[in-house]
Amino acid sequence: MVLSLNLSGLLIMGTIKLKMAFIFILTYLCLLAPVHQAAPPNVTVSDLSYKNMDFAMNLYRKISSYHDKNVFFSPLSISTSFAALLMASGGVTRREILTTLNLEELEVEDQPDRIPRLFQLLQESIAQNDSLNVDQSMAFFTRQQIEVQQAFEEGMRTFFNADIKTVDFTDTQGSVSYINDYVRQKTKNRIAEMISTLDETTQLLLINTIFFRGAWEIPFDSDLTRNGPFYIDNFNILQVPMMVKEDKFYNMEDIPLGAKVLKLPYLEGVSMLILLPNKGIDYTVIDDEITGQRFLSWVKGLRKTRLEVSMPKFKLDQEYSLHKLLPEMGMASLFSSSADLKRLSTEAGLKVSEVLHKAVVDVDETGTTAAAATSIGIIPYSLPRMFIINRPFFFFIYHEETNCVLFMGRVIDPSSN
Repeated sequence: MVLSLNLSGLLIMGTIKLKMAFIFILTYLCLLAPVHQAAPPNVTVSDLSYKNMDFAMNLYRKISSYHDKNVFFSPLSISTSFAALLMASGGVTRREILTTLNLEELEVEDQPDRIPRLFQLLQESIAQNDSLNVDQSMAFFTRQQIEVQQAFEEGMRTFFNADIKTVDFTDTQGSVSYINDYVRQKTKNRIAEMISTLDETTQLLLINTIFFRGAWEIPFDSDLTRNGPFYIDNFNILQVPMMVKEDKFYNMEDIPLGAKVLKLPYLEGVSMLILLPNKGIDYTVIDDEITGQRFLSWVKGLRKTRLEVSMPKFKLDQEYSLHKLLPEMGMASLFSSSADLKRLSTEAGLKVSEVLHKAVVDVDETGTTAAAATSIGIIPYSLPRMFIINRPFFFFIYHEETNCVLFMGRVIDPSSN
């Protein structure tokens, strides 16, 4: 995400590859508040994850109100970015960010570090498993002449373990090359070019990279993949590659909602949760009812059953102009001349002019290395139940220990990228 103030722009960009590999990039200009001690014990990372889920669904509903196509984004990356901006803001700007991110209940007036500390603890919880391949980093690039508040620099290092770098933005070509080299290194060459141009008036630049590589716990067998029907609606039926596997899976049915839920685990504590509306149930009715509380009820209600799962291969490549969406959700002053960003710098007239978010997901049979296991037991012979994902569905990729939603999406047309 490139967040620029004044004549600069803010860009959130991400690429996630779930093959199984994810990459998400954010570049943005922002600021932080003073740093203190840990968040109080009565507020937990789970509280933050719960609030982030509701923010994710609010943003999803805003995006989906403009079209009935595929949707995919990273709510955690977006909220983390604006949490950093939260620490940089005051007055109306700060209150609007809190409200839009659904974090106002976690805010305490005399503890400005409470929310950033929670985000820090969340990131530490996700990364604490040494075998879980999650690499996160943040770097702050500042124009040579700008005077950044010391509290901002301290907050960046404390809460985000961020690199602080000085750049001559008037040398646009050199700056672009320098920043892209940094991104390539942090994403293990998965992102070859983060930015192609820079305005020479750019003041500050913050780049946040999140890289996750995972593998299905139970891989699909590519030899079983066959074309099958996918019913976009009653009038549009596609033939798409359908992956198949049979095993014991955690699943449940939300009867009041009219939908079924399936958990497809990756190795090392990350899973995909699929929400499939029942036949005849409009997905637009379903998405109005999805909340953090409902998500937790699905996770708690999962039970293991032998299933034959059929799901389409799909790849989503989505980009959103958040500076156009967020004002409609209540975050308006940040993008106007009335923005209160004095904690970043005493320079007048700073504002966020642009926020772009891009995310890509690629789902297929392959992971890294395949795994096999033998379970011996006495099971009555019977045909397994079927879980056929052949109509529009939702999916959530989440960290199981914290129930934090890393990515979410809606698949209307699996053949459309």
